[in-house]
Amino acid sequence: MSTDDAVREAARLYSARDWAGSIDALRNAESTDANHLDIAYLLGLCHARLAQWDESLLYLEQVVTAGSDLMRIYQCRLALAYVYAMTGRYKLAEYEVGRLLQAGFESVQVLSFIAYTSWAQGRVDEAVRYYDRALGIDPENATALNGMGYILACIGKETARALTFCRKAVDKNPENPAYLDSLAWAYHKLGYAQAAQDYVERALALAPDEAEIRDHAKMIQDGPGGGLQPSYGDRT
Repeated sequence: MSTDDAVREAARLYSARDWAGSIDALRNAESTDANHLDIAYLLGLCHARLAQWDESLLYLEQVVTAGSDLMRIYQCRLALAYVYAMTGRYKLAEYEVGRLLQAGFESVQVLSFIAYTSWAQGRVDEAVRYYDRALGIDPENATALNGMGYILACIGKETARALTFCRKAVDKNPENPAYLDSLAWAYHKLGYAQAAQDYVERALALAPDEAEIRDHAKMIQDGPGGGLQPSYGDRT
């Protein structure tokens, strides 16, 4: 297989969500000045999908530093922000999405991610403002709906509105465990114990190893006053 064929095959496998296969295909690709960034781009995204954070950062940084394709740089900055957020480096995540905003990339995805990093650092009002801006662009975006609903539920502010946001997110993606967990949390904060239990059990069935969902399940089972604290989990 030629180098060009290997890169094309890696791109096909990535699109098919076979990220490990894509990395394997790229082992047959000889890196040259012409294709170096194409290979780094695919490797960075694949390693991020596989939660191989250090390897992902190594390749994504190369594209952001040396690349000239603005849309590719946009995607890599978002991926970098995701990696930093997943490893608890929220300031660095915020820096990456902030650069995108400065460059004029004010998308729902970027605004939602800034909202998430603001929330993760305890800047609640700022997070709400960014989610509100995201929903101003696309009122039906499931990520922004879920993020806004979850925050409002956590802080006990406009809980009926929080429930509406979370229900709309689940309607759009009923198999997303984070969305189901947020809806359970909104029901819990409103005092609907059975609905909260039903939805958190669905979330647990889909993501049994997710610590935040397990914590919420215990709190919901304990009922009101069971040590409720906001949690800054993956709500993006």
